[in-house]
Amino acid sequence: MDKIVKATFKDAKLLSKLGIDSFLTAHGHSAPKKDIENYLANNLTENNFTSELKDIRNEFYLLYVDNKLAGYSKIVFNKTNINIPAHNVTNLSRLYLLKEYYGLGLGKILFDFNIQLCKENKQSGIWLAVWVENQNAIKFYHKTGLKKVGNFDFKISETHSNPNHIMYLEF
Repeated sequence: MDKIVKATFKDAKLLSKLGIDSFLTAHGHSAPKKDIENYLANNLTENNFTSELKDIRNEFYLLYVDNKLAGYSKIVFNKTNINIPAHNVTNLSRLYLLKEYYGLGLGKILFDFNIQLCKENKQSGIWLAVWVENQNAIKFYHKTGLKKVGNFDFKISETHSNPNHIMYLEF
């Protein structure tokens, strides 16, 4: 049985572990090892997730399969992007699954859940940034209807950034 629940402060440690594991799978080879290690230590710690959960603009959702944590999402309502003229749009900041759950349709379940939340909150669309070399994610997002509308450099360290596409789906 699959279920999606809103994350709370008590989930910060789970989010950190899942965040690190899924980030390493998707991006661990995208920069020098030292840069990746520093990024993880500065961005995906339990303390960082606690801080993000305190910010009422951020909403995290946990996806469970057979009572095991399989993935999570983070959305931010009403977050504009220079590439998108609409103002009442949501940023899908993260949509991560653990590798053992790839190919089971769970990403689509979590994505659709977030789309429904956006519509319930009177958003006119959803946007995200995706690394240009993450072809599986790009194919997935194209299938869901997102279109490339711009570019963004995702900063891993002071000396390394990864080029990203900005993708957008208007409702």
